Amino acid sequence: MSLPSTIRPGADEHSEYYGRYVSLVPDGDVIESLSNGLESLTTLLRGIPPERERHRYEPGKWSIREMVGHIIDCERVFAYRALRFARNDATPLEGFDQDPYVANAAFDEIPLSSLIRELDAVRQSTVLLFSHLAPEAWSRGGAANDTHVTVRAIAWISAGHGLYHENILRSRYL
Repeated sequence: MSLPSTIRPGADEHSEYYGRYVSLVPDGDVIESLSNGLESLTTLLRGIPPERERHRYEPGKWSIREMVGHIIDCERVFAYRALRFARNDATPLEGFDQDPYVANAAFDEIPLSSLIRELDAVRQSTVLLFSHLAPEAWSRGGAANDTHVTVRAIAWISAGHGLYHENILRSRYL
């Protein structure tokens, strides 16, 4: 029998939009992918010189600091959704608009080194949340942003979201 954390979510466990994140996560244990993704991303971020931290690859796009802040915000929202649904609270949850979150956070005033520490803390918390779930919790779900999503899918979405933004960082910012 497979561990719940190794079972890739089906397309019926999340919205089509999130498929782009889930598809980036390699087969295997999603908890390991969350840990490995953190190491890869933070290693990349630590190599960015301070004078590039506010770099935007084109006008109107987020700076590197803002992108990292966005990853942190999303990780928190995803973990909250997973916690609610894992605890069998299927109360529908509203969506969130990422742009006002970034616009109102002043991430460009926070040194990247501090954002990296925060990302590390948030991801470690996410890893622990998923590591301690009962097997039956992984298949529980509820509505978030008017779409059904399972706890399993949220784990894979979280891992893939970080990978997605790491790819953008490598291809457009550096």
